[in-house]
Amino acid sequence: MDKASTSVRIRLSIMMFLQYMMLAVWSVPLAAYLTNMGVEGMYKATILSSMALGCLVAPIICMIADRHFASQKVLTVLNFGCAVLFLLAARQTNPMGLFVILLLAMFCYMPTWSLTNAIAMANYPSEKFPQIRVFGSIGWVASGVFSFVAGWKMFGEKMIDGTSIPLMCGAATALVTAFFGFALPNTPPPGKGKEASIMDALGLRALTLLKDRNFLLFILVSMFVMIPFTMYWSYGSQFLQDQGFEKITITMNWGQFVEMFVMLLVPIALVRFGVKWAMAVGLIALLVRYVAFLGGGMYDQTTLYYLAILVHGIIFGFFFVGGQVYVDKKAPPEIRAQAQGLIVLICFGVGMFIGNFFNGRLIEIYTTEAGVSWNPIWIITMIISAVLLGVFCFVFKEDVPRDNVKQAAQAASAEQEPEVQTDIG
Repeated sequence: MDKASTSVRIRLSIMMFLQYMMLAVWSVPLAAYLTNMGVEGMYKATILSSMALGCLVAPIICMIADRHFASQKVLTVLNFGCAVLFLLAARQTNPMGLFVILLLAMFCYMPTWSLTNAIAMANYPSEKFPQIRVFGSIGWVASGVFSFVAGWKMFGEKMIDGTSIPLMCGAATALVTAFFGFALPNTPPPGKGKEASIMDALGLRALTLLKDRNFLLFILVSMFVMIPFTMYWSYGSQFLQDQGFEKITITMNWGQFVEMFVMLLVPIALVRFGVKWAMAVGLIALLVRYVAFLGGGMYDQTTLYYLAILVHGIIFGFFFVGGQVYVDKKAPPEIRAQAQGLIVLICFGVGMFIGNFFNGRLIEIYTTEAGVSWNPIWIITMIISAVLLGVFCFVFKEDVPRDNVKQAAQAASAEQEPEVQTDIG
């Protein structure tokens, strides 16, 4: 490898590291911070849904940008916007004001996932993209270490989780990331001169796949899986704070740490056991998570809470990456990218939005003056997970030959966090 390609690889790796660390450092402890602000119920669900709403509009913004501006310039501008908005959010005490600012921040942030993918694959061999993308997951894990060090070095023994300080850290990371954008290789707009179609950006042409009963079932299960999934993703920090955990970000990031290793097993499992049973493993892990949370509460076993956290990588790797492989093999080549965009919008747009409000209401119902009664919540979430597992195992059919999934599995295993897909020309 020559010096030029080594330099590009290093810069692209740093880009991924910073871009994902920027989100994780403040979003993981957000629910705990909102609780400390006195924000509960629908207000909390609305604020936690800012990422889901940003996911819904990001493909449109990214599609337009990809047709008129160099990708690294758009990325730089968006990151500067994130820096300003995260700083404003940290200074906001009004819940509605916080929601508006975070929503604007997510309008800036969510397109960056697609843009970083475009920059990486335009300047480095696409088959080696996993070697670049894995630094995004490393950045996510590093956010937990960063929160611990920041609390210790800058604020003595005070932990920053549950305060506005993580948002300030997000602003600082965004500012560094924005300035680093000037060092990225030039990536001209790949779709310059092409007609911008909102229908293509939202993947609406992929809706024709819903005529297939099996694919329709897959879409519905994927959407409803986000109800139990977001109970941990969005409200996990609130629960851990209630249990007396202080280092919330670094504790929850053990799940992403495990995910980095689980991803190595996903392609093997997809080829050996098929898409259906690989995805079923992810759903079993989802059920195990809430059995562990319930058992930890009933028997006062903190160890079970760590088990619930550690299975995150299994859930995401096997179910969501397995789903990406299924979509890749079911969709015709001409709408394959749109189909991937559709499943992301269904899961991390619509599904996450529904899940945040459903779970927010559930927590509200079981909240008394003494605090949140978590065990009934875990029972309900556990039942939902079990029903989805049963429906998937007994109704969903394995209609993708195993010998057709190997290449798609290896490509999808690089996607270790939810990605916003868009047409990049």
